[in-house]
Amino acid sequence: MTSSTPQNIDDRSGRPKKPKLRDIELNPADPTLGSVMKRPRWIGMLVLALAVAAAFAWLGQWQLARAVAADPTLGAPTEIVRTPAELGDLMVPGAPLPDIAVAQKVRVSGHFDPGNAVVVGNRLHGDDLGYWVTGRFITDEPDHPVIAVARGWAPDLATARAAAESLNSFPEPPGELEGRLIPSQGPSTPDMKAEDPFLLVDMSVAQLINVWETDADSPVYLAYMVSFDTPSMLEPIDAPRPESGIEINWLNIFYAIEWAVFAGFAVFLWYRLARDAWEKEVDTNAASRGEPSPFE
Repeated sequence: MTSSTPQNIDDRSGRPKKPKLRDIELNPADPTLGSVMKRPRWIGMLVLALAVAAAFAWLGQWQLARAVAADPTLGAPTEIVRTPAELGDLMVPGAPLPDIAVAQKVRVSGHFDPGNAVVVGNRLHGDDLGYWVTGRFITDEPDHPVIAVARGWAPDLATARAAAESLNSFPEPPGELEGRLIPSQGPSTPDMKAEDPFLLVDMSVAQLINVWETDADSPVYLAYMVSFDTPSMLEPIDAPRPESGIEINWLNIFYAIEWAVFAGFAVFLWYRLARDAWEKEVDTNAASRGEPSPFE
């Protein structure tokens, strides 16, 4: 023998189902849901709900904007401008390189200090390991601050040293230098077991200052330039424009979805309160007339 549940009973709760809005038969004397919603009180409540929803939507948009950002593990943004900026406009001597200036194209006037071309090893050129020839560039800025410059790459130590000796032997005329601004590397401990333990293997401004034969009182930029102008005996250093990576913060996306849900809930709450007030008013009117509730 089978049993059936009456159509007006909820299968899960066992309680009578509420009729759908379109199925409710109202007494002509009773207000409609729309007329209740148009009353000043509920219009004011709607304005408040919409204001709250707008605030939640703005918070969701703000959270979403924070969810997609430049990858901080890259350590540098892309170029701000395509044309080189003045070196002195991006940083000051003796101060760390600002993050916003990392990998930017710069230009500066001055001259290379003869006798201070230094070879730095452990330099990658694509997939090949080789050597850089670096120089000490004295700028024409006030107090003539100095900046280290990576001038070119060589595949072997002999070629790099020959290029450094040539640059040290023949002074170069002053002029404008253009390049890409890179943060100084930290110095590492010399490997005494290496073929040449005194060969620099880091592009460290602090180490270069100790190697340069010059006045130690000169102000120095705590960064270096990769020169776009390469001496003929060397290969240009590969220093492309950095690409900006994208990091997606899924937690922020989840928060943005939450704010959108809250915005929708604010409007739904207004509707639910307005409907409850309408149903209560209709029930009260029906009871005063001795009629059953139309919602049962």
